[in-house]
Amino acid sequence: MMRTLPTDLQLIEWLKQAAQRNPLALRLLYDATSTRLYSIALRVVGNRELAEDVLQDAYVTIWRAAGDYREAISPPMVWMGLIVRSRGLDLLRRRLADRSLGSSSWDEDFQENYPGGGMDPVEFVDRSEQAKALHRCLKQLDTRHRGLLLAAYFNESSHSELAKQFDMPLGTVKSCIRRALVQLRTCMKSDGTKDLP
Repeated sequence: MMRTLPTDLQLIEWLKQAAQRNPLALRLLYDATSTRLYSIALRVVGNRELAEDVLQDAYVTIWRAAGDYREAISPPMVWMGLIVRSRGLDLLRRRLADRSLGSSSWDEDFQENYPGGGMDPVEFVDRSEQAKALHRCLKQLDTRHRGLLLAAYFNESSHSELAKQFDMPLGTVKSCIRRALVQLRTCMKSDGTKDLP
């Protein structure tokens, strides 16, 4: 049965309490969000066991960084989703580095175990560079545009859901997302990175 996600206000309150080192707040946050964050981890690493490791690492990071969360920059699920995604990419990079140092057949082993379905290591590194460029370019966006874009991506929310969540007219949401995507593409092209998919 799918668990209903608490409101952003409740998640923000738990993050504030976690920042004050309240373990019960972290437990409540975990119980409320782990299913959704696990699915993000699984999408990134493509392996259930690795996704569990990523999730555990992400909650340690959330516990340590809870005081850094700023609700004006992004909704709590987007912030936590970025942490999960980042931990997942870190894990994949570490595994790639370990294989390149420790195995003469790391190429085949990587392709066999990496969820990209035959993606070679060079393509994986290209995508990692694209992710870094995307992160840099996202930082340059207007706070509201970045929040909308990230919420649309991580929560897979429709424009009408975003309009309700951000208390904005539907047309404004659409134009903000459109402008943000244009800015991202321009930034990434000027950064010498391949265009967004």
